[in-house]
Amino acid sequence: MILDTNALSALAERDNSILDLVRPAPFLCVTLISLGEYRYGISLSRKRADLDRWLDRFLEQARVLLPDLQSLPHYAAVRRQLKEAGTPIPANDCWIAALVLQHELPLVTKDQHFKKVKGLRTLTW
Repeated sequence: MILDTNALSALAERDNSILDLVRPAPFLCVTLISLGEYRYGISLSRKRADLDRWLDRFLEQARVLLPDLQSLPHYAAVRRQLKEAGTPIPANDCWIAALVLQHELPLVTKDQHFKKVKGLRTLTW
């Protein structure tokens, strides 16, 4: 499973619904893009120190997915498909979608706009 930014937040908050969803997964992944968005959110939080510690512990176990040359065709296909359909999504989410397609794993998210990306499997809590 690949966790979107909102899934990271829910996990940090110990939301029982997301804990039940991810518990059976053999491993959890997060994209560098989601980590950037989440770190930005932490920087604005009053609970910054606690969230920083939580994220450091989480990253000891999670796999971080980075865009690479193999990501480029997926990114281009996602952007083109969405443009042709007239249903664009935020640029960061196009990169997340590309990594999800590249690694052939489901995306754990509450963002409904990911459903616009053909072939992308989403899970929600």
